Amino acid sequence: MILFPAIDIQNGKCVRLVQGDFAQETIYNESPLEVGKKWSDQGAVWLHVVDLDGAKAGQSKNRDAIIELVSTLQIPVQVGGGIRSFEAIEDYLENGVARVILGTSAINDPELLAKAVARYGRKIAVSVDAKNGKPTIAGWTEDSDLDVTTLVKRLEDAGVATIIYTDIAKDGMLSGPNFQELQQLQQNTNMDVIASGGVTTVKDIERLLTEELYGAIVGKAIYENETRFEEMMEGIK
Repeated sequence: MILFPAIDIQNGKCVRLVQGDFAQETIYNESPLEVGKKWSDQGAVWLHVVDLDGAKAGQSKNRDAIIELVSTLQIPVQVGGGIRSFEAIEDYLENGVARVILGTSAINDPELLAKAVARYGRKIAVSVDAKNGKPTIAGWTEDSDLDVTTLVKRLEDAGVATIIYTDIAKDGMLSGPNFQELQQLQQNTNMDVIASGGVTTVKDIERLLTEELYGAIVGKAIYENETRFEEMMEGIK
């Protein structure tokens, strides 16, 4: 299983939100690049980067900071947040991003998703962000008309190889992920599943390992306790 340290960027700074609430922001560092170097030095083999301003606005807002991070570090980076055109997908991938994460556009624009998967294959992932069993879009500010099961089946049929599943109620709460939903997803899809939201302790990592998930994103837990990431990395060896 891969551990993905999360770097969420808002106004050019590394922040964490609580349950996706833009009003509940904690700034952890002025420099996303500095944070990326820190996690890389501590053994991270991938990074998970989200342009929070982009997710809300519907277009990349922190592109330059992200490209600087990607071009400087020696580990692959997956990027999401406001990527809603083929040109934006192309721009990121041609400038060194290893995997682009679609969210709103994957739900609202199936043709874009199909085109992206046909061109870039496994370099395209989709974020399934759920609140009370319903997917959300536009930076978690709007509900979708679909249910999670229908959306996941549609994504698999479209050829998507990787999904990131976030239970928004768990995000930033340090209360553990939604193991039940993750287990159901893992059992009912052939896609790689990355757990996100609430991953807090080494025990959480060990439990996710037993489910044979492809990966887990860790955020607030490792920012509040910086030794925890190394402990988690030890737990997956």
